[in-house]
Formats: sequence, C-alpha cells, structure tokens
Amino acid sequence: MKTRHLLLAITITAIWGVNFSVIKLGLTTVDPFILAGIRFTLCAIPAIFFIPKPDVQWRYIIGYGLVFGIGLWGLVNLGIQSGLSAGIASLVLQFSAFFTILLGSWIFKESISRFQYAGMGLALCGLLSIISIADATVTSAGLLLVLLGALAWSAANVINKKARTTQVFAFLVWSSVFSPMPLFALDYLVNGSTGYRTLVSQLDYRAVLSILFQVYPNTLFGYWVWNSLMKRYPVSTVAPLSLLVPVFGLLGSLLIFNENLSFNKILAVVLIVSGLGVGLYGQRIVHAVCKGSV
Repeated sequence: MKTRHLLLAITITAIWGVNFSVIKLGLTTVDPFILAGIRFTLCAIPAIFFIPKPDVQWRYIIGYGLVFGIGLWGLVNLGIQSGLSAGIASLVLQFSAFFTILLGSWIFKESISRFQYAGMGLALCGLLSIISIADATVTSAGLLLVLLGALAWSAANVINKKARTTQVFAFLVWSSVFSPMPLFALDYLVNGSTGYRTLVSQLDYRAVLSILFQVYPNTLFGYWVWNSLMKRYPVSTVAPLSLLVPVFGLLGSLLIFNENLSFNKILAVVLIVSGLGVGLYGQRIVHAVCKGSV
C-alpha cells in the first residue's frame, strides 16, 4: 500500500474511533434516537438527489437502513447514554466481527475455523475483563445495548452480503432514507415530545458539531474512502487496519473525557484486539509463514 493511502486509512480508523466520543458530546443535549435520526437524515439528504439508486432490490435497501440506523446506531447511542464510556463502547462494538462469523455459519453454512474459535475465546475473556471494571465507566444496561448493537451490525453485514452490491456509497445513501422516521417515532413513543422540546431549547454548538462530524467525516467520507481502498488493494491489506478503531476510541475518550485507563481496560483491549486478529487473520498469517518457510 502506498504511504499516502496507508496514512489515509489510519486517518479513517482514527475518525471512526473518535466518533464514539463525539457521539457522547452530542448526547449531552440531544436524545439518542433523535441524534441518530438527524445523522441519517443528513446522510441521505441532499446526496440522494444526486446519486442514482443502486441496482439492488428495495427489501435490501430498506432492511439495511432499518438495521444499520436503528439496530446499530440507535442502540449504541442509547448504550452510551446509559453510562457506557465512549472508549469501552468502541471496543465492545468490535464483537460484531464474531457475531458476523456465527451468523455466516448459520445462514450461509460457512465453516468456523479453529482460529475463529480461539479468537472468540480471547475476546470473551476481554469482555469478562470489561464486566469486572468498577469505575463508573461501565454499566450493565450500556454494555448489553452496545452488544445488541454489535449483533445488529452483523445482521446488517449479512444483508449487505445478500444484496451483493458494488455501489456501496449509493447503497449507504439510499438506505439512510429509511432510518430517520422510525428513529424519530421511537423517541416520541419513549419520551413523548420532551426530546423535541429539549432539542429546540438546548441545542448547542457541541451537538451541532457532533452531528456534522458523524455525517460527513465519519459516515460519508469515511465509508467512501475505506471502500475505495478496499477496491484498490486486497482485503487482507486494508481490513486489518480496522483493529485500530477501538485503540483510537479509547484514546479519544481519554483525551476528551479524561477516561481512566485502568489495568482491566488495557487488558480488555489487548484480549479483544488479539482475539479479532487471531479470529480474522490467524489462518492467513500461519499460511503465509508456512509458505515462506518452505
């Protein structure tokens, strides 16, 4: 990979990691579902008027929009508001990789390798390390909500795979149309008009910057660049860099919210990132090593 492309990829993982802290800033004055709803409204409009509909069945576009918008980011926002720190949320969400493996085994009859089982075991040890944290940055409700968000992300991955689209950016923009209204409706069902009155009366610069960051650098620019790099280089070259996301997530939370990095948190990062590395790339690494030694 060319140096400028490597630096660009690392920049995207930094943006995605810091985004969790940016979400937390927005949640100080905006309800979780409303924040996600505004995010996806701006992801869809005005881009949808300039980008043709992808050549994908409507059920995949609608399904992805609902699962990605509500199931993933609606729940992650709610989990962070429920007391889970931004750094821990970025780490726990990586369990989507293992949920995707399990769903792939069930739906697509894909076999699970011994490396993937080993990776899951390491990551579960990391999750236990998170559960043992007692410094008010971890709550049971927040942890459960983000884990459900990770499960939703894996379901979104399955929908994306079934759609078989090569027009990834257009797919993201058009699917975003179907996220906002259910998110806005959910907030009204849960909180009545309180969240909307608060939005009008208490919206501040932090919330505005949070929304703009989530829409443009994080979602539209981030996914466009990442998928462009995935087309240009082998998946095995680009994908491992995503392991940096939780690292930047914790660093962002440390810098913005002065989150304490206890031994248990560092241990959780090491175990979960190692689990991801072993589960996703272990077999490839061993094969390359064996091939090189021949």
